[in-house]
Amino acid sequence: MNDYREKSLMTMINRVRAGLLLLTFLAAFAGAAPRQPGDIMAQVDDVVRAEMQRQKVPGVALGIVSKGKVIAAKGYGYANVELSVPVTAETIFQSGSVGKQFTATAVMLQVEDGKLALDDSITKYFTDAPPSWRPITVRNLLTHTSGIPDYETEAANVGGGVQVVDYRRDYTEDEMTKIAYGMPLKFAPGSRWSYSNTGYVLLGILIHKVSGRFYGDVLKDRVFTPLGMKTARVISEADIVPHRAAGYRLLNGELKNQEWVSPSLDSTADGSLYLSMLDFIAWDRGLRAHAVLKARSWAQIYTPVTLTSGKPYPYGFAWDVDESQGQPWYHHGGSWQGFRTYISRYLADDLTIVVLTNLADADPDRFVDGVARVLDPRLAQIEPSTPIPDSEPLIASRVRALLAAASGGKLSAQDLSFAQGEAAQQAKEFEQLLHPLGALRRLDLLDRRVLGDDRASTYAAVYADRTLRVQIALAPDDRISDFSVQPE
Repeated sequence: MNDYREKSLMTMINRVRAGLLLLTFLAAFAGAAPRQPGDIMAQVDDVVRAEMQRQKVPGVALGIVSKGKVIAAKGYGYANVELSVPVTAETIFQSGSVGKQFTATAVMLQVEDGKLALDDSITKYFTDAPPSWRPITVRNLLTHTSGIPDYETEAANVGGGVQVVDYRRDYTEDEMTKIAYGMPLKFAPGSRWSYSNTGYVLLGILIHKVSGRFYGDVLKDRVFTPLGMKTARVISEADIVPHRAAGYRLLNGELKNQEWVSPSLDSTADGSLYLSMLDFIAWDRGLRAHAVLKARSWAQIYTPVTLTSGKPYPYGFAWDVDESQGQPWYHHGGSWQGFRTYISRYLADDLTIVVLTNLADADPDRFVDGVARVLDPRLAQIEPSTPIPDSEPLIASRVRALLAAASGGKLSAQDLSFAQGEAAQQAKEFEQLLHPLGALRRLDLLDRRVLGDDRASTYAAVYADRTLRVQIALAPDDRISDFSVQPE
C-alpha cells in the first residue's frame, strides 16, 4: 500500500498518521496491551505468509478496515506465477460466491422499485415452472431454503434424459432455467437450508425479467458506480482487464492453471464477478453507510432465515449471520475457477477483514481467522482443538463408518441423504485424502451445535501422521445433511 521509495514530507506524515491510527486501533481492544504498529503488522504479515506456505497459495490480497479507516490494503506473492507479477491492492480476483451479496443487493433494488416482492411465488415470474415450485418464494432463493438442488453437483431431467451441466458449453438463460426445472426438489420449500448456486442463477435471470436489463448492468449502474467500485464488473476472459490475476489449482501437489469455463457460465449471478481489494474497501464503506438501499432492506439482508419449524438458521441474504462477542458477525466465502475469497465483518470491533486468493484449494477463512487472532484473540472463530465430552457416541460411530467407506473408495451418494450431490462429487477427493493415512487412531469431538433443525458436530480425526477436521450434520430424522473432511 505504501511506496517505500517515496521520501517526500507528505509520505512521512501519512506514515506517522497510519502508525498512530493503527496504535489507537490496537489499544481500543479491551484487555489488550498497546503494541507498536510495526510489530502488529509484522505479526499479520507472518500469519499470511505462513498460511501461504502451508496451503501453497501463489498470491493473496489482504484488506483490513477498522472503524472506517483502512489499516491494510496490500498484496503478497504472485498474481501471475508465469510472469512473476506481484499481487497489489489493484489486482483483480474472481469473487466466487462472495459475489452473491451483490446479486442480493440488486434483488432488493427491484423490491424497492416495486417490481417484485420477497414473498412472491417465483412462478409469478417463471410461469412455466413445475407445479412443485409454487410454494417457492423469492426469499427462499435468497436464503437457500427453496429445495432446488445445486446445478454444480446435481443432475437434471431435461427432455426425458439426464443432463449434467457441461462447464465448457454456453447456456442461454432459458436453457439454465430448464435445467433447474428438471431437478426434483430436495425438500419442501422453507423447511430446510441447503446451499444452492442454482437459486442465485435464477435470481440473476429474475432481475433480468423484471428490470429488462442484464443483472451485471444493474450492478454497474446502481451499485458499483455509486459506491466508487471502479474496477468491479462481471467476468470476461475476452476483454482486456488490467491487473487481472491468474487462477490456479493443485494437481497431485503441483501448481496448475485453472480449468477453462464457458463465457456464459462465467457470467451467472451466483458469483461471477471481478473485484480488487480496492473495490472491496469501497464496498465495505458502502456497507457501513447502509448506502444504495434503504435501511429496511439492509435489515432484511442481515436477518437470519426462519424455517417452517419456527427455528432460525444463521443465514440472511448471501451473508452468514453469526455472533461474535455478543454482536453480529457477518461473513461469507467464495470459490470459483482457481480463486477462493472471504469477507468477514465483526460489528463488535467495527472491523472488516477481506482475503482474496488465487488458488482453488486455498482456505481463506483460515487467513482471516489468523489475522483476526492477531488483532484481537477474542475474534478467532476456528473451532478449538480441545476435545469435549461426547454424549452421543452413535454419531461418532457413523463418522468412523463414513471415513472407512471414503478411505476405501466405497462412499456412495445414498450414504449422505440430503448431501447426495456433494457426496458424488467429493467421494474421489475424500478417497485421495484418506486412503494414504492408514487406520484411524482416534476420533475426538471438538464442537456440537444446533443449526436450524440440524445437529452439527465437529471432530478431530487423528491418524498416525496427520489430523483431519471432520464435520457432520444430522437432520431431525437422523439423515445426514452435511459431511466434510478437511486437513487441519
